[in-house]
Amino acid sequence: MCGIIGYVGHQDAFPILEQGLRRLEYRGYDSFGFATQHEGTLHITKSAGKISGATLTPLPGSIGIAHTRWATHGGVTDENAHPHVDCSGSIAVVHNGIIENFQALRAELEKKGHSFSSGTDTEIIAHLIEEQKTDFVEAVRKAACRLAGRFAIVAEHAGDKLLVGVRRGSPLIVGTGKDELFVASDIPAFLTHTKTVMYIDDGEFVVLSTEPKFFSIETGEPVTKRRIEVSWDAADAEKGDYPHFMIKEIMEQKETIQRAIHQDDNEIQRIADAIKNAYGTFFIGCGTAAKVCQTAEYLFSRIAQRHVNFVPASEFASHEHFLKENTLVIAVSQSGETADVLEAVETAKKKGAKVIAIVNVTGSSLTRIADTSFLINAGPEQAVASTKATTAQLALVMMLAYATAGKLDEGRRLLVDTAGMVNDMLNPRYMKLVEGIAKQMTNKRNAYIIGRGLNFPMALEAAIKIMEVSYVHAQGFAAGELKHGPIALIQQGEPVIAIIPQDETHDAMISNVMEVKARGGFVIGVSPKNNPEFDAWIRVPDARNASPIVSIIPIQILAYYLGVARGCDVDKPRNLAKSVTVK
Repeated sequence: MCGIIGYVGHQDAFPILEQGLRRLEYRGYDSFGFATQHEGTLHITKSAGKISGATLTPLPGSIGIAHTRWATHGGVTDENAHPHVDCSGSIAVVHNGIIENFQALRAELEKKGHSFSSGTDTEIIAHLIEEQKTDFVEAVRKAACRLAGRFAIVAEHAGDKLLVGVRRGSPLIVGTGKDELFVASDIPAFLTHTKTVMYIDDGEFVVLSTEPKFFSIETGEPVTKRRIEVSWDAADAEKGDYPHFMIKEIMEQKETIQRAIHQDDNEIQRIADAIKNAYGTFFIGCGTAAKVCQTAEYLFSRIAQRHVNFVPASEFASHEHFLKENTLVIAVSQSGETADVLEAVETAKKKGAKVIAIVNVTGSSLTRIADTSFLINAGPEQAVASTKATTAQLALVMMLAYATAGKLDEGRRLLVDTAGMVNDMLNPRYMKLVEGIAKQMTNKRNAYIIGRGLNFPMALEAAIKIMEVSYVHAQGFAAGELKHGPIALIQQGEPVIAIIPQDETHDAMISNVMEVKARGGFVIGVSPKNNPEFDAWIRVPDARNASPIVSIIPIQILAYYLGVARGCDVDKPRNLAKSVTVK
């Protein structure tokens, strides 16, 4: 949620900041703003709305900050857009996160004579820095010590040719180029300029002038950092010839499943052994990643005859009473910055549990606090709706299940075959077929998805995809639960997507489809074989235990085309953000 980009260097800052904000649009936002400094004066422009719809006049200067805001405190107005300034107009601040004690701080500052012009929690930061009455860097540090909550802050002062970035719980990354420095909430913001990064850890701040210098917020003592080269290419973060990032990332699954399973066998087996020896294993995640974790329950039962627990990360604190020193927690996250996941991991670590991360972003917060991390190697995922990261996560979880069963080679062969099947699926004729079915659903208000066994979590994930991309109300159900309530929703012509693999659930699923048909439902079968009960058929390969991977991909495509047909912003759905870094 929200995006930050800052620049210190020899070039004009504004074009670099603008490009950076455009690369962060996928995070979700409702307003934006810039602040540069030139000849001892701050120059600021900000507005509610999208950058793409605005006429921007460049600001002067080679130092500056910029921000895309997703409203939490205060409505979507020009006044509430970042940056925010102090009473003198010489200190500018951009901020991600939530300041939990802002009301008490604002009341304190107002008593001291400070005047506020917005309804945000962010504005108090600028005034709190002003109130410290010391040099700028130390003032930022002291102000940060007064703030409660999870946040990332970048501040500048008109009289100092530097930026100060502060991090506690919300991501902030430094990029180092030739005679220029960047700071951002995500790497794509500066990826066209440098691949060399330095990570700010929780409880640290950085001063960017000629060189980045890192310090502890609490003590002010210096902190040593190392430079890391990221493997992503700038082209990975571009749409290329595709109309949207979402369809590009769907098509990239031809390669990303293969990349996900290229892991060190010894490491995979080591984690499998840890699962076998653990006093309980918990898979935790949020949103789509949570559905991957739920699928893990079925995969481990089916493949390894072993019970693992799935808990949504936001609910994990209620399970802390079960945690022991030999408990294992496997946290799944695309970004590695999801607030609920990080808090769940902190809960686990306090109890002495071991933590393994399955994540897409190297150097993310989750990778740095976990005991072991596996990168899914999907490359940057820009669309808010996760696609290629989802199937890569499923592939890696499946590998762990096979390794736990002592069948790692068998699992890898199946996944290599599955990647080939996906490559064959994603062809123009197939896409056209799914697009045609999506057009039949364009004016429908509801959609229902049913599945059993391995594909029950995929029914839930399918509902997420359709809802977030097309704004059609969608619900996923365990097919066996239809008669226990949900079948009351089925009306004439109501679309019902049935995920039916060629496994032991097939016959029961066909019976459920017949129940739906008897109530007038329009059945879309996602299955290796057609059936007379289907009104429309989307063929998928018979991938056996990998059926969740091949089953969810056509529904990703369906959701995409449905969103396009309904005129939705499929890459940046309303009210949503790619990385949910606040609670």
